[in-house]
Amino acid sequence: MKWVLVTGASGGIGESLCRTLAAAGYNLVMHGHTQVDALQELKKELLALHAIEMEVVAADFSSLKGVSDLVNALYMPIDAIIHNSGIAHYGLLPDMSDDEVNKILHVNLLSPMLLTKQLLPAMIKKKAGTILFISSIWGERGASCEVVYSTTKGGINTFVKSLAKEVGPSNIRVNAIAPGAVATKMMADFTDEELQQLAQDIPMGRLAQPDEISSIALFLLSQHSSYINGHILDANGGW
Repeated sequence: MKWVLVTGASGGIGESLCRTLAAAGYNLVMHGHTQVDALQELKKELLALHAIEMEVVAADFSSLKGVSDLVNALYMPIDAIIHNSGIAHYGLLPDMSDDEVNKILHVNLLSPMLLTKQLLPAMIKKKAGTILFISSIWGERGASCEVVYSTTKGGINTFVKSLAKEVGPSNIRVNAIAPGAVATKMMADFTDEELQQLAQDIPMGRLAQPDEISSIALFLLSQHSSYINGHILDANGGW
């Protein structure tokens, strides 16, 4: 059975990813930082339902040490990585502190790049591997009051396209999913009225559910998508 590393596994999309992959028979390494206890409970639940192996690893991606902490905890070969860790900040750029900017850059962009760099040699050696990023619609279009977040997701999209060309000859695929608005805790700062207005702006008239994103991830990990490489797959309801 293949091992999949899911970063940011305790979030709404992250938990859905773990549930979907566990049901499909993948072994899982679930990464978290502030919600490790919740991941341990999720591990117990999923192990009771599925004949798989699971591990929980804690690491803080807001610092460079977080990547090494995670890599040093891995004892199994990683066949696929799903980069799902991410934080957001709503507000005007001049009002953000330098520490806030650096934290978003580290968690959303720099740490995922460095983690990929650390795990790539083993994939290249065996000429197999899948790397998947959970990006964002704002990485393609940009968002006012989410300038730094949008910048990190745009950087991820370019990283995906560039790395796919570099490692394609080693039979490694690199792709991303760019969701629009998803009904997760990340939307908690919005009022009900704002969420209703947001849904009205989306052609399908609603936000995505997390399992709609994790189902796409399952497809992109599978052999059904074996010729998809360097692609940013939009999942935004036509927004």
